[in-house]
Amino acid sequence: MAVQLNHTIVWCRDQKISADFLSEMLGLPPPRRFMHFLVVDLSNRVSMDYYETGKAPSPQHYAFLVSDAEFDASFRRIRDRRLEFWADPARTKPGEINHHFSGRGVYFRDPDDHLMELITKPYGDPKDL
Repeated sequence: MAVQLNHTIVWCRDQKISADFLSEMLGLPPPRRFMHFLVVDLSNRVSMDYYETGKAPSPQHYAFLVSDAEFDASFRRIRDRRLEFWADPARTKPGEINHHFSGRGVYFRDPDDHLMELITKPYGDPKDL
C-alpha cells in the first residue's frame, strides 16, 4: 500500500460552526459525528476531523485541490458572504486570485483564522509560476 493521508485534526473553538463552514464553502455533505469529532469528508477519502478546544487555536493552512466548476461555486460563496480573500498566503494581494500553473487559486480565513486555500492546478515547478 502506498502512503496516503487519511485524516487530519483541525483544532477549533466551536466544531459545529467550523465544520459547517468548511462543508458549506466547499459544497460538501454536512459533517458527520465520529466520537468527539465532527468530520468533513473530502472526495479523495481524506477527512478533516474538527476537535473543539473552546479557545482560539494556532492558525494553520489547509489547501484544497478543486475543479474549475468547484472553484467557481466556492468563490461565489466567498463573495456572497463578503469574506476577505487574497491571491497569496502572506495576504498582500487582497481582493485578488492567482493564476499559478495555468490555474486559479485563492486564500480565505475560516472562523478560527485558519487560512484556507483553493487551487485548480496542483503546485508544480516554481519556474512555471
